Amino acid sequence: MATLELYSKGASVWIPDPDAVWVSAQLLQDYAHGDKHLLLQLSNGKEIQYPVGSPPDLPPLGNPDILEGENDLTALSFLHEPAVLHNLRVRFLDYSSIYTYCGIVLVAINPYEQLHIYGEEVIDAYSGQDMADMEPHIFSVAEEAYRTMTREEKNQSIIISGESGSGKTVSAKFTMRYFAVVGGAAQQTSVEDRVLASNPIMESIGNAKTTRNDNSSRFGKYIEIGFGRKGDIIGAKMRTYLLEKSRVVFQASAERNYHIFYQLCASRELPEMRCLKLDAPERFRYTSQGGEMQIPGADDLSDLECTRNAFTVLGVQPHQQMELFRVLSAVLHLGNVNIQASGRSSDRSYIEADDRALAVFSKLLGVEGPQMAHWLCHRRLAVGGEMLVKPRTGQQAAEARDALAKHIYGQLFTWTVQRLNSALRTQRGQSRSFIGVLDIYGFETFDRNSFEQFCINYANEKLQQQFNRHVFHLEQEEYLREELAWSRIEFIDNQLCINLIEGQLGLFDLLDEECRMPKGSDESWVRKLYDQHLSSKPQQHFQKPRMSNSAFIVLHFADTVQYECEGFLDKNRGTVFEELVNILKASQSELVAELFQQQDVDVSTVANGSVRSGKRATREHRLTVGFQFRQSLQMLMDTLNSTTPHYVRCIKPNDLKEAFIFDPKRTVQQLRACGVLETIRISAAGYPSRWTYEEFFSRYRVLLRGPQSQEQAQASCRRTLPQVISDPDQYCFGKTKVFFRAGQVALLERLRAERLRVAAVTIQSRVRGWLSRIRYTRILWATVTIQRHCRGALARRLALTLRFTKAALVIQRTYRMVVVRRLFLIIRQATVTIQAFTRGKLARRRYRQLVAERAAVLLQARVRGWLARQAYRRVRAAVVFMQCCVRRRAARRELLQLKTEARSVERYRELNKGMEVKLMQLQLRADQEARESASMRETLCTEREAASSELEALRVRIQRLEGQKHEKPQPCPDISEKEVEKRRRAQEKAAQEILQLTQELQTLQREKESFDKERQELSARLLEQEKAQEECVHQAVSQASAALRVELDEERRKHQGLLREFTRLEQRYDNLREMSLLTERTNGHRRTDSSLSLEPLSPSPTALSPQCLTPLSLSPFPSAFPSPEEVRRVTGTSPCLERRLPFWSSETPMDALMEKMDVPKAVKMGGEDLALAYDAVRVANKFLESQLHNHRSQWEEEQEALRRQLRQTISGASSAAPRQELQELLEARELECVKLRRELKALRNTVSLRWRLTQDPPSALTPETLSCPSRPQSASVTGLLECRKRDETKLMKNLITDIRVDSALSLPPGLPASVLFLCVRQADCSRDQAHARSLCSAAVTAVKAALKKHSNNTDMTSLWLKNACVLHDLLTQHSLKQTHDSSDLVPLTTDLSDLIRALSDLCIQAYQQLLSITETHLQNIIVPALLETETIPGLSGSAMKLGASRKRTASDPRTVAGVAPTMALVLRELGALHTALSHQALPTMLVEQAFQQLTYLISASVLNSLLLRKDMCCWTRGIQIRYNVSLLEEWLRSRDLQAGGAVAPLEPLIQAAQLLQTGKKTEAEAKALVQTCTALSSQQIVKILTLYTPHSDLEERVTLNFIRTVQGLLKGRDGQPPQLLMDVRRVFPVTFPDLPPAALRAEQLVIPDSLKISFLRRA
Repeated sequence: MATLELYSKGASVWIPDPDAVWVSAQLLQDYAHGDKHLLLQLSNGKEIQYPVGSPPDLPPLGNPDILEGENDLTALSFLHEPAVLHNLRVRFLDYSSIYTYCGIVLVAINPYEQLHIYGEEVIDAYSGQDMADMEPHIFSVAEEAYRTMTREEKNQSIIISGESGSGKTVSAKFTMRYFAVVGGAAQQTSVEDRVLASNPIMESIGNAKTTRNDNSSRFGKYIEIGFGRKGDIIGAKMRTYLLEKSRVVFQASAERNYHIFYQLCASRELPEMRCLKLDAPERFRYTSQGGEMQIPGADDLSDLECTRNAFTVLGVQPHQQMELFRVLSAVLHLGNVNIQASGRSSDRSYIEADDRALAVFSKLLGVEGPQMAHWLCHRRLAVGGEMLVKPRTGQQAAEARDALAKHIYGQLFTWTVQRLNSALRTQRGQSRSFIGVLDIYGFETFDRNSFEQFCINYANEKLQQQFNRHVFHLEQEEYLREELAWSRIEFIDNQLCINLIEGQLGLFDLLDEECRMPKGSDESWVRKLYDQHLSSKPQQHFQKPRMSNSAFIVLHFADTVQYECEGFLDKNRGTVFEELVNILKASQSELVAELFQQQDVDVSTVANGSVRSGKRATREHRLTVGFQFRQSLQMLMDTLNSTTPHYVRCIKPNDLKEAFIFDPKRTVQQLRACGVLETIRISAAGYPSRWTYEEFFSRYRVLLRGPQSQEQAQASCRRTLPQVISDPDQYCFGKTKVFFRAGQVALLERLRAERLRVAAVTIQSRVRGWLSRIRYTRILWATVTIQRHCRGALARRLALTLRFTKAALVIQRTYRMVVVRRLFLIIRQATVTIQAFTRGKLARRRYRQLVAERAAVLLQARVRGWLARQAYRRVRAAVVFMQCCVRRRAARRELLQLKTEARSVERYRELNKGMEVKLMQLQLRADQEARESASMRETLCTEREAASSELEALRVRIQRLEGQKHEKPQPCPDISEKEVEKRRRAQEKAAQEILQLTQELQTLQREKESFDKERQELSARLLEQEKAQEECVHQAVSQASAALRVELDEERRKHQGLLREFTRLEQRYDNLREMSLLTERTNGHRRTDSSLSLEPLSPSPTALSPQCLTPLSLSPFPSAFPSPEEVRRVTGTSPCLERRLPFWSSETPMDALMEKMDVPKAVKMGGEDLALAYDAVRVANKFLESQLHNHRSQWEEEQEALRRQLRQTISGASSAAPRQELQELLEARELECVKLRRELKALRNTVSLRWRLTQDPPSALTPETLSCPSRPQSASVTGLLECRKRDETKLMKNLITDIRVDSALSLPPGLPASVLFLCVRQADCSRDQAHARSLCSAAVTAVKAALKKHSNNTDMTSLWLKNACVLHDLLTQHSLKQTHDSSDLVPLTTDLSDLIRALSDLCIQAYQQLLSITETHLQNIIVPALLETETIPGLSGSAMKLGASRKRTASDPRTVAGVAPTMALVLRELGALHTALSHQALPTMLVEQAFQQLTYLISASVLNSLLLRKDMCCWTRGIQIRYNVSLLEEWLRSRDLQAGGAVAPLEPLIQAAQLLQTGKKTEAEAKALVQTCTALSSQQIVKILTLYTPHSDLEERVTLNFIRTVQGLLKGRDGQPPQLLMDVRRVFPVTFPDLPPAALRAEQLVIPDSLKISFLRRA
């Protein structure tokens, strides 16, 4: 059958239409070859005659109705423009689906409305899914790129293109958001935050409002997101292309400048913005030209706040942001500079000196205003080697001003991009691979097209060429993979157009050449274009307009565009005069100077422009905008060619920016421009329809002949297909698929429908024949019945006649019978006798045979039994031998460990020997210093005695002289002047000496005061340190208490979520600590290893509890003493603690010495030698401190005596000789004081250091002082278990941490918790509160360690959940704060409230870990088991949907290893959890809550996947889902879990399955549907109805009217959630039931010997 035969009566075709582009029509009669017209009927009932010149002129055929709304355009049977346009219209308007696949391209139509399809639940649903299985979405493309990158380790690119306003920027933002969430391990790190923060910055400085888009990107950007080895984002980089700088100085009508200008104007009233001198945007020339100041629905003030926050995230400081805003504000003020013309012919210009705008501009940029005004109105020229200054006209000065504004903004834009790149640069090593997101402008054509449109369309030409070649390459790869004999596919290659633009003597070359000409102009450039491309070498892609000599036409791949040449040269130069740039270089602003401080040669290598000076001809070629744009575009193409591209084509449905309005003309124009139709054409040129042999066999098996089986599908296809399609060029056989030309699938569909029609007719004939035969059988039965009754009457008459005749015959027969019977009896007797003898002989023979066989069987049984017993003995001997070997190896290992410990003890003894030697040296030194001090004191006493004797002699002499003076008569008045002069000099000398001694005394006094002040400062500093330390400790305790109170006041769900996060962080902290310990151990030998030597008696208590404030935690030497967390870890696993405990309890002579020296007891440590060494150091420190105090007191006494002696000497001295001696004595004493002062300082430093080492914790922080001062007296309680302190660690090891799994699971539920509680109760009754708290704390720590050890074991996790709950209930029941009804219950005297809270958190942690284990096991099997597995075999059958098997070209075929998950596997996982919970006898309420959480996870995961997969929305799949859910419901009811809410979360999934099965036609069915589906939201119901796909051709799609009816009925609903998908991460809060346990006694516990806790004593 030829393709032309498809044009038969009733076929659907597409005909052109001026308004709708294409309209559908129906053939009213068959088409015959040679017909000139087609009789068609339009959808409005109108009949028309469609002219047909030849078969190629036939209108395109329509696709079957079953393919309407297909999510992949390449799956359509007929691939052409009207089919693509219609499919997009149906999906966009009828189904509200904005995304559609077109081969490797994702077509995205802008809805102009906020859709709730981008939440985190949608990201979770698409993460890890195959692209071909999910509905089209931007997240699906991102996931495909991410998976390809991680799987193949190859760089990827996502190319997003489209017109302005088509949604490119939004698509790029959602793509980066997806990567940030998926590459951030569910939580965003600082790198992801910085990547997302770059969007608002680039939008504010690079986006503007246009007539087509309120947020149009006026530049192109390519963002490379770098990923590490684990798929996490570690950095990013951005490249920009062709910023539209002309928008800074000019905006068309109804357009705006860049957003940042309006944001600054809106924030002008902020205090920090007032210095910018801004005003309303209407007051600035650069922001008021378009007439649009506001964007509906946008808030410029809040947008600026978002921009500033983004700058902060990227590390731009606030003062740098203000510098940036100052530059932007200066650009606005520059536009308001008033330039006035002057001169006779207006050949000059000037700026008034008091121009306010220029003054503000100069102040903001820190430049000289007069210079700027001068060079804006003048220019410098080089003439004959001399520099001349020439004035500018007013127009030229305005152009210079605008050029400067554009240049400043371009430099600022470039600086911002560089700053963003530096902030986004990776800090965690080199990225392994990257995914690039290209957000670039699409093809543009306006009424007036200039240089910007020319560059944009050139870039699109290059991208389209790369796209065409990539599509062709994929097609070629597919054909080569299938080993097809194919011919080259011809496609439109736009290389000629590209050569016209960028080739030698192309448009760009001629433009750059004209820019180098001194008097180059736009008109001369256009004339050169005409000469080169129309006259010299005619180009088919270049034309000249008929009515213009200043324009040219380029025939692009998308459309024909006419460019106006006006402004091309100026825009290509992008010049700004060098004098103005030099002024900006000298700016006082750091940012402005940074923007323009560059080399003259490469000033514009980053910015899109050039600097123009007098020597213009030597610079402008390599600095033109076109030259730079070509270079950057070539770099982009090289990057794209080195990556695997993924394409997103954004479509703008209308120019009115109205939500869900579809303009077919605009859409077709964009489809042609963006290459979607070219993809269709390339696919249609080859074999667009592809089926695997199995899928083809399932669909078209009715057309196949011969034996049919699924295993021989390929052979059947190869054998039958040539008979069905006569032309062999219309199909081709591959290795795994069969390929068809365009239209052949429709032909097969028609043949299949014809064959099914013939089969239906045959079935109808058979049924009708069967019905006729049934009617004939019934008539025949009635006739026979009548005949039977008639014949019965006649027979009865005949019987009466024959009865008499028969009587005679009976008599004769009886006689004859007697004779014959006698003969028979004789013969029978003989026969029976012979048979008896024969059977007896056979029976005896069989009996003998059975006896022989029984004896043989008995012998075999005995021999086999003996052999089995022999084999058993050998196996048992081997097992015993292996056990002996294993135990011997364990014993040897323990022996080696004991030897290692012995060696470690010897090591500490050696260390202690060295310490004792050092102590002896210190003692000897102290003795030597004491002896020196004693000798000095003796010398001092001798000198004192000599001085006192001399002083006494002087006194006696003075007294004698005074007596002689009194006795002598008055001297003669004629004393010689010589004696008077001598006496006067002696007195003056004495006065000078006294003054000198007084000064020296004052100096000593000052030194003493400085010493006293220094001592006081040291004491005050020590006191402040102690006080600060105490305040820190108290502050930490108070903060922890406050945080705990806040957590208790919060909701339970939030508390449990924080606890789960804390558990994760604690796990990470433990891992990092273990890695750091390993690193420290491998760095080299340390003197002391705290993790091996220091082992306290009990594990550290909970965080911030009073027990953790020990000297170990306060020690300033973390390497010498372990932290509380390390102590906990070491204590929980150390096997040698028990052997070291006896050494600790032994008394030593050091105790007596410590008591004598008044030294407090030290904290007990992990070894005898180390403890003794520590105590010895403390005794030595105490001894040295006492000696130091003695020396100090002696020194002070001697100093005071010297002062007294000095005062006496001064008062009694009267001659020069004694004063000289006293002076010498004083100097000697000063030297001695200096020496003693130095020794005092050295001893003070030593004592201070050792005092810090031996400092005891504040007494206020001990558990005894923190506990309540008054405690109730504990009554005598019996039936307890006593655990000694030295056995505490052993108890935790044997009972919790080191217990074997099989032994633990064989214990009665809650036995370890009961044993621990009895031990705690006994310690409490013994008034040993510290021991009781230590036991509880150790139990909490050990259970945490056990949970961490068995983090993937459901049985062990449930076991420790049970024990944690039991211990928590027992402690709560016996706590002081709990009120008891029973007077026999004795409360605990120890306050364990903090540990009870820790146990409560531990219960929640164990519960969450238990659910996490099960959720991890179920995560990957839920959707395949409930949604994809066909539990009811054969339900799907062969009625496969047409086109459903079409796979994505860009997706590699993936094979699933192993067996597909089934419901049995899901139920097995749930059963394992239920068995574990039941075995531990956990409360039913807790079990019900656990299964409620799991059933919610199952329901949410399956429903979310169903809402995103169109192939699953059919009635057969609904039956499968309902059956699978019923299996789960039955399983829950069989275990009595339905009453606790475990079945309720399945209700949305059940209703979704019912929705797929119910009727969907009438209004009554719509009402019933709405009343039934109460657990589904309105969005979910509409989505399922939209995605519903007929299972076969016999079904019908859900009509649009029915969907609208359902939507109208759903409007009355209230309280429905707005989101489409369910939150899979939702966690129900857990509530532990309050079940007080019964009274517990040790006699009730059955403790097995395997626990090895016989060291516990009953009390």
